[in-house]
Amino acid sequence: MKKIYLVDDQPIANFITKKLLEIEGFSENVFDFTDPVMAFQKISEEQDAIIFLDLNMPKMNGWQFLEELQQRNIKHTIIILSSSTSEIDKTRASTFKNVVKYMEKPMNRDKFSELSTYLKTG
Repeated sequence: MKKIYLVDDQPIANFITKKLLEIEGFSENVFDFTDPVMAFQKISEEQDAIIFLDLNMPKMNGWQFLEELQQRNIKHTIIILSSSTSEIDKTRASTFKNVVKYMEKPMNRDKFSELSTYLKTG
């Protein structure tokens, strides 16, 4: 099974996503980070992971995270999970080949069901 990384500076957002993953049977290989720099260091050592990524974070925002992945040719599956409802952000996210889905917070079971294709491929 692929490793799943939750990268969001808000612990409650990671908690909700992690609980939904557990409910859907993904309790193993799930790692959460509130520090995007630490997350990037760990994730850059991995191959073929799934990353739930927030955009608005201190130290390293989601855009910087995506750009760094792209520059290093690291090809994880990225699901943007952001509070931003901006069409500009959605369009910008679609320019990154690794981004397979843009979802607005808060995560819930209905939204989570849209992700089964990406999660079950590992």
